[in-house]
Amino acid sequence: MENKKLETITKLFEGSQIRSVWDNELEDYYFSVVDVISALTTGDYQKSRNYWKWLKGKLIDEGSELVSKTNQLKMKAQDGKMRDTDVLDTKGILRLIESVPSPKAEPFKLWLASLGNERINEVFNPELAINRAIDYYRSRGYDDEWIEARLKGIINRNKLTDAWKSAGITEGYEFGVLTNEIYKEWSGMTAKEYKGFKGLRKESLRDNMSDIEVALTDLGEIATRELVKEHKPHGLKENKEIAKAGGNVAKVAKDNLEEKLGKSIVSNQNKLNYKYMDDSKLIE
Repeated sequence: MENKKLETITKLFEGSQIRSVWDNELEDYYFSVVDVISALTTGDYQKSRNYWKWLKGKLIDEGSELVSKTNQLKMKAQDGKMRDTDVLDTKGILRLIESVPSPKAEPFKLWLASLGNERINEVFNPELAINRAIDYYRSRGYDDEWIEARLKGIINRNKLTDAWKSAGITEGYEFGVLTNEIYKEWSGMTAKEYKGFKGLRKESLRDNMSDIEVALTDLGEIATRELVKEHKPHGLKENKEIAKAGGNVAKVAKDNLEEKLGKSIVSNQNKLNYKYMDDSKLIE
């Protein structure tokens, strides 16, 4: 089905001007609501603004939380001035599409329904999700050897999070804190800083690492897992020290290899074939 080729918000609205900004903190985009409605309906900006006013009232009457999820950001208007503009994040925009009764919205709704059906099928047969991931990586040019190593890395990462859970780590943010301790120790950067160094946003950091960078990341996490099992830390403070120690194992290997190579192995290269050009529109 043609709709299955649609992968991102940008491709959904290809050919239409959709103003957006990137939120560095939340790692998500915010899209102009009126621009999306315009692309889905008449294409007339003023009529789209009026339609949004009507739709907001309708959604509120229906008890939808979508309107409350709407934010306002300064965006350049048609007259060239920066004006407050209603925006929604990616999830909100997809919900908005489902709320617009327009023939132009039907391809997007079919695409969303297709994705939902795939995820439900994967609940009953998880192998489908694995096959989907393999097909996706192959379509991006990754060879089977790399894919096999990547899947093993995911399993090892799950083993680490299981070890952290047994060590008293329960909150979602705590896993991120500990992961950053490993990254900072061996690479000198947090995961988010590392992604920025490579010019990434929502893309996976590991998918854009060199094989050496991946190996060092895996080494740091495996070392951390084994240290957790051996020393049995409890709570965030104690686990941070262990994560730092695990990251140091990777740092020693990194420093040793760099000394012999005579160059840094932490690279800003990625596997993207494009660069983001709207850095002036970032939300810090």
